[in-house]
Amino acid sequence: MPAKKKPVQVIKPAQLEVEISSGAMTRLAGVSRTLTGSEGIHLAVATIPPGRCSTTHYHTNCESAIYVASGRGLFLCGDSLEREVEIGPGDFIYVPPDANHQPVNTSRTEPLVLIVARNAPVELVVELRSLGRKDC
Repeated sequence: MPAKKKPVQVIKPAQLEVEISSGAMTRLAGVSRTLTGSEGIHLAVATIPPGRCSTTHYHTNCESAIYVASGRGLFLCGDSLEREVEIGPGDFIYVPPDANHQPVNTSRTEPLVLIVARNAPVELVVELRSLGRKDC
């Protein structure tokens, strides 16, 4: 007997899963293990308020692909966050496993909105409180 196929699901904005915040960054998942039963992918919208940032962190179990939907900022990366790259609408960012990073919203008025995809349904995160910007 063939395996039962999973149904296609359409997730509406009111159904998004509120995930744990990272610093000032909040994340709402539309595709996750909890919400859709996904087994190999995760998709979310992350929002960083004006002048704020996420914590410095890395993911041990997955790659991340990030699309900058709106806003402007910096993407800090490298072992000591020595690399600062300006980011803005339309930019794509690839983050390999175990890569230190911290998105920073440099605007004083606009949120930084990131679409985040991962190749694991649940991320394993290590926060690095000794690195990165503390002023946001």
